[in-house]
Amino acid sequence: MGLTLTYLIIAIYSLALLLIFFYSLSQLNLLVNYLGHKRRNQEAPKFNLLDPKEIPFVTIQLPIYNEEYVVERLLENIAKIEYPKSKLEIQVLDDSTDDSVKQTAAMIEDLQKQGLDIQHIRRENREGYKAGALKEGLKIAKGEFIAIFDADFLPGGDWLKKTVPYFKDEEIGVVQTRWGHINRDYSTLTKIQAFALDAHFTLEQVGRNSKGHFINFNGTAGIWRKECIYDAGNWEGDTLTEDLDLSYRAQLKNWKFKYLEDVETPAELPVVISAARSQQFRWNKGGAENFRKTVWNVIRAKNIPFKTKFHGVMHLLNSSMFLSVFIVAVLSIPMLYIKNTFGHLGWVFEVTSFFIVSTIILFVCYWFTYKSIQGSGFDSFVDYIKLFFTFFSVALGFSLHNSVAVLEGHMGKRSEFVRTPKFNISNLSDSWKGNKYLAKKLSPNMILEFALMVYFLFGMYSAIPLNDFGLFPFHFMLFLGFGFVFFKSLTAKA
Repeated sequence: MGLTLTYLIIAIYSLALLLIFFYSLSQLNLLVNYLGHKRRNQEAPKFNLLDPKEIPFVTIQLPIYNEEYVVERLLENIAKIEYPKSKLEIQVLDDSTDDSVKQTAAMIEDLQKQGLDIQHIRRENREGYKAGALKEGLKIAKGEFIAIFDADFLPGGDWLKKTVPYFKDEEIGVVQTRWGHINRDYSTLTKIQAFALDAHFTLEQVGRNSKGHFINFNGTAGIWRKECIYDAGNWEGDTLTEDLDLSYRAQLKNWKFKYLEDVETPAELPVVISAARSQQFRWNKGGAENFRKTVWNVIRAKNIPFKTKFHGVMHLLNSSMFLSVFIVAVLSIPMLYIKNTFGHLGWVFEVTSFFIVSTIILFVCYWFTYKSIQGSGFDSFVDYIKLFFTFFSVALGFSLHNSVAVLEGHMGKRSEFVRTPKFNISNLSDSWKGNKYLAKKLSPNMILEFALMVYFLFGMYSAIPLNDFGLFPFHFMLFLGFGFVFFKSLTAKA
């Protein structure tokens, strides 16, 4: 290996480690914000919903697309929402192309007979995908406030009573609630998805919102002020995460967002890895697309402080961390050999400590978010340690798949909005087999994921002749992670 290539590898490796380190520092700052917020009791002006004159008109939008397995559960649940019928309308924004359309229409007709103001809205095409459907419904929405629920979400009957009152503050454009998970314990896959989402919905959302930094509407389980949507430029379908896009445009126009950690909205997690893959791809590519579209507007904005800009940039770079992690992983084996070939470059490997420090920071941050939902105590901490390293390994295993998504997003490659298949699964006795919406083709990335599993097995072996076991735990987790993703993808077919 020539010196030029050696220095290039070291430079790229060090830069990726540095980005991960900055990301972990931003998470640590959010933890400080989160813990500070938990100690404060904040009062806010609220509508008095016991006074008929203060009850605003609300429109609930339900964007659906081929949701045969969950549409009945969704509509039955939404029909139980407690709110004056004279001040509530429900829009079922149905872009479906299969037989579920008839099933949905029949259910809506029954609900109309029960006195619900519910409409079945169909479009001639899926232009703009979910963003297009929401925009179409907005044109005729009667509500001053627009609540949005994806097909797998099950808000409690008092959901509107807990969220609508905060709009008495006329500067608030969005109220977002925390996602819950009805099938958290279904499998290892659902446990680690719940773990990652819980960290976002506690540490990140509270940590940012408590200090006035930008947060995002999460696409569902939240409610918008209609005026805010229009003022921010309405829904746009030019990214795969239209929710993040509109959130940043609204906050750049000085709208405030209110995040309610204590209001949980239960939902179903993907139980098959192909479904998790499509969801991860959309979220990560959409994040990179929004970085490309929005980051300069954030940096140039004169109405927001430097710290808010920093957290905004790190937020928009969230998905790009997978690319940094993937680079560090792939280059870690050449770095092992560089260390043992060029003795005079030994000082460079102190840079590796950045990754260890970053991991420790994330371990601490995620513990506080874990115990806020799962409880503390010795047994809980032991469970947390096991779950953290399982999550960390599988996140590493997803790093190739997610890096492809991030690169496509940064390069501006357009792709179709691929919805996440729903299953109507809430307990271990339920089965996903036979779901007709599952992807029938294996991901082409699987071949590379198998190759990477073997590559990191070689990395583990390399520690023996080099007598250098410093990176062995990292390579072991990479081996397990890529092995998990590969074998789950291979076997989990409907």
